[in-house]
Amino acid sequence: MSSSRIFLVGFSGTGKTAVGRRLASLLRWDFVDSDELIVETVGQGIKKIFANKGEKGFREYEKEIINELSKRENVVIATGGGAFIDQQSRENMLYSGLCVCLEAQSETILSRLSRAIDFSESSKNNDTPEKMQRPLLASEDGVVSLSKIENIKNDRQWAYSKAHWIVSTDYLSTEQVAQEIIRFTHRLSEKIHPVENNYLAATVMTSAGSYPIFVGWGILEKELGPQLTSSGFNGRAFILCDQSVLHPYGRAAQRSMHKSGIKAHLFVFPSGEKSKNLDTVRKVFDWMAELKVERRDVIVSVGGGVAGDLAGFVAATYLRGIAMVHIPTTLTAMVDSSIGGKAAVDLPHAKNLVGAFYPPKFVLSDVSALLTLPRRELGQGWAEALKHGFALDKGLVELYETHVKELLDLSPEITTKIISLNVALKARLVSEDEREMSGLRTLLNYGHTVGHAIETAAGYGVYLHGEAVSIGMVAAGNLGMAVGKTDPAILERQNSLLAEFNLPIAFSNVSVEQILEAIKLDKKSEAGEISWVILDGVGSSSLYRGIDQSLVREILVKMTK
Repeated sequence: MSSSRIFLVGFSGTGKTAVGRRLASLLRWDFVDSDELIVETVGQGIKKIFANKGEKGFREYEKEIINELSKRENVVIATGGGAFIDQQSRENMLYSGLCVCLEAQSETILSRLSRAIDFSESSKNNDTPEKMQRPLLASEDGVVSLSKIENIKNDRQWAYSKAHWIVSTDYLSTEQVAQEIIRFTHRLSEKIHPVENNYLAATVMTSAGSYPIFVGWGILEKELGPQLTSSGFNGRAFILCDQSVLHPYGRAAQRSMHKSGIKAHLFVFPSGEKSKNLDTVRKVFDWMAELKVERRDVIVSVGGGVAGDLAGFVAATYLRGIAMVHIPTTLTAMVDSSIGGKAAVDLPHAKNLVGAFYPPKFVLSDVSALLTLPRRELGQGWAEALKHGFALDKGLVELYETHVKELLDLSPEITTKIISLNVALKARLVSEDEREMSGLRTLLNYGHTVGHAIETAAGYGVYLHGEAVSIGMVAAGNLGMAVGKTDPAILERQNSLLAEFNLPIAFSNVSVEQILEAIKLDKKSEAGEISWVILDGVGSSSLYRGIDQSLVREILVKMTK
């Protein structure tokens, strides 16, 4: 990857042209808009090219232009909304420059396109592709509709998630977006490792570098060893494997590495949250010390969230840090816990009190592993996926509602697609808020304040994590409704979908007072005040403080059965 060219990719109306011009000005580089160059080269407007050559003909012109631009130096390139979808163009951009995806909510995009002006408050330049016609978006009467934006954007999201960096532009000015890109260009340009792979779902960017997340059906044995060797790894592997998935997944991971010439050792621990403690960590340390683990070696987790937490904690602390890879085999781990670099173990007082932020080398999710997952375990994973949708992505919620039966039956194509979209969403938020400092990533904790408290109060294992999160989502929804932030129809829609996925929306045999005590230990509290993630729309949430404990108690009492 060259740091002398920056490609701006993403949907129409996200501000690529305006940001590109300002970014080029700040860097003192050239600026090129690929759509403008196509019009100039062909001698026809985009609408006319589509009319004469169709979309396929336009994409051929686009490929030629992208290929030409990928050879220029010191240039910022704003690309068309569909340019990053084509594999050849995408590979060209990923390998020849820094690819930054500008993101925005569908409603924001509609507003910008309807105004047909630059989204920057200060820009007076109306001669931009934001003014140009978009043949794929306009209906017969020439009006751009929200539903069309949502449909096309959802279809393209898998490709946008492969960019090196994603910046949400909804509430930022042109200047702020440009400065954000410059900041991360300086910080990360030498740490980005472009990866183009059919199974690549997203790339997470962190202060320590980037790591890819691969998602596919039946890919474990085929991909693990080759991915390690292609990344330059030349040491031994030490697998931390949940006992319940030793056969077939622990052994499959071992076989894959052996086939690639990597010697792999196995440490098997008992299943369940009861293993996620310092006693287990000490046993792993002793095992690694006996085998004389070196810094060039790698820890590989195989299992669910417990395996990932143990491996992350061990990798972060042993020899002051060695490489790590996650092989999640549960739905919860695939869509949530394996992404973000959080690793922790439990203390008797509460969950996840001792830990670190420590990113993996890569994550490889074989979706077919879900076929052997117990139904209850699978169900709790859908809670985390549903949480992503209701808190952050309306399009995901609509997909869940449309494909409930297929997802419960683990239909390979739609299940893999849904998991990939969840991965891309989580990867974007982690990249933008690596250590949960800005509040953005904190929105992923929707349902977790009460959820974690119920797990603690009931005793770990009485409620599975996702089951507790489901109950927590209902509690948060009721709180939001009580303070006038959440529409009752949203809560009804959420609870109905949770029930369709066989998730609990009430609880029993747990003391409300014990739940309230456990809530006080919530990691999102500041000066003793809890920050609640509250829904203000479907796919939209925010942090809310100042909720009185008596209101929380009242809602929890009503939720007991």
